[in-house]
Amino acid sequence: MLKPIACCTVALPLAFAAVGKPVEPQLSVLFAQVGLTEQQRAAIDSGRPVAKVLSWGAPSEIYVFGAVHIDGSPAAYLKSARHVTELAGTPGYLATGELPSTATSADLSGLTLEPDDVKALKSCREGDCDVQLPTASIRAFQDAVNWSQADAAGQVNGLARGMVLDLVREYRRGGNEALGVYRDKQHPARVADQFETMVNRSAVLPNVLPELRQYLLNYPDVDLAGADAFFYWEKVNFGMKPTIRVNHGVIYHPGKPDGEISAVAIKQLYASHYFHTALDVSVCVADKATRERPGFYLITLKSSEQDGLTGARGSILRRVVVNRTSSSLEQALASIKDAIEHGGATSKR
Repeated sequence: MLKPIACCTVALPLAFAAVGKPVEPQLSVLFAQVGLTEQQRAAIDSGRPVAKVLSWGAPSEIYVFGAVHIDGSPAAYLKSARHVTELAGTPGYLATGELPSTATSADLSGLTLEPDDVKALKSCREGDCDVQLPTASIRAFQDAVNWSQADAAGQVNGLARGMVLDLVREYRRGGNEALGVYRDKQHPARVADQFETMVNRSAVLPNVLPELRQYLLNYPDVDLAGADAFFYWEKVNFGMKPTIRVNHGVIYHPGKPDGEISAVAIKQLYASHYFHTALDVSVCVADKATRERPGFYLITLKSSEQDGLTGARGSILRRVVVNRTSSSLEQALASIKDAIEHGGATSKR
């Protein structure tokens, strides 16, 4: 059995699986748009993962494109994407948990903040906090936690779990507008605006599912018939600081007349560090070029808006972050290819 596949350093893929569509026209246009060389295209076709940093957006935005050919079925990749609770223990994932509509704080017992984050929350102020939080949440930690007691960390974690449940509850009601405002020192950033920009930039990929795009932008005011929506939290560490993230996922089978199309979308709602907004898009395109080589191309676009990447010092950090993201994406694509082609040889079970 395949283990859950983590496609990206932060998060989780938005995947379109298109079966029965001509591959070459789609990929030729796409590869040209993102500026791949002939050598890079040949590497992808031969089964070697390739990642390329794209020069899009402002300095705080990072876009990395990646692709690899996989000898196997897109169904295996799509199935693994739903097993989010089994990501814990795979590289970079410290803990995960699903958030059903009936979830309570007791269901989030595995969600704990790092000691450094607990310590930071004691002195957090609006515009000056090591943990990304809206003003109301900063005040809640200041007012509700008795910092002089021995169980202050327990109080903090209990309050944080309640905030995660409140965030998902309010998002279910109000969509992107309910996500609030992160404070990046003196420059507040509205999550809804950032996410809309990111979704629009991802239009470079084949826009085979415009209804899914509208769902992501306008949830919960837009229905997506046949979709399996879910929410989950994760604690990840990809070489920087352990970060808690809350995500909205959806698995979608629209049943297009010109071939089966399935999609898995993962949308970040909150991150305790670094990421104001994050969206990863992975497209599975069936390889119909030859009968001798069945399989598909996994095409990924990683997008994020991150803290601390502007200014003179931020430009240095940005180089480190983009290099790490590009390297991690190539490693992730190689891991996915290996897991699918070898039937779960790398699985823990």
